[in-house]
Amino acid sequence: MSNSLDPEQTIQEAYMERQTPNILITGTPGTGKTTLSQLASESTGLPHINVGELVKEKSLHQGYDQEFQSWILDDDKLVDELEETLSSGGNIVDFHSCEVFPERWFDLVLVLRTDNTILYDRLKDRGYSQKKITENIDSEIFQVILEEAKESYAAEIVVDLQSNNIEDMQSNVARIEEWVETWKARTNEKDSQENLNTKH
Repeated sequence: MSNSLDPEQTIQEAYMERQTPNILITGTPGTGKTTLSQLASESTGLPHINVGELVKEKSLHQGYDQEFQSWILDDDKLVDELEETLSSGGNIVDFHSCEVFPERWFDLVLVLRTDNTILYDRLKDRGYSQKKITENIDSEIFQVILEEAKESYAAEIVVDLQSNNIEDMQSNVARIEEWVETWKARTNEKDSQENLNTKH
């Protein structure tokens, strides 16, 4: 696991069969996943898939959990819905969990981290119940999503990023854009080399 978005460390040659990469942006609710995903989508031109919205729109769930104020995800339905799109590559996906997805789907996994006091205020502003706020703050304290990512994906492609303010957001967008451009350049280089080898 890395806290650096250095392309030299995170781009894995084995995963470069797609022309454009799939990026997963995950983290505890309130860390800024959707905002970063939207901005990164605008910056890179890669489509943004908001899994939370997709689950509601396409009924990829087993009902609503009143106690935790969330939809009960149907893992199989979700994977079936996204399989074709993500197999092709070139997407930014945002969701508060990452273990549900097949490892082969993603080329970079970004885990957003937010200071607890800032996160508390964000969740309170969303109107979350005290129980739900406490659950999410505990999740952030114990790095639940980060550990989940490290267990689900190759360590080299998991990167944690601070997401406390606008400056962090702008920096993260710029770093993602640079990473995607490097990926594309590497892919073009690889294709050119393969074409050259074929001609010989």
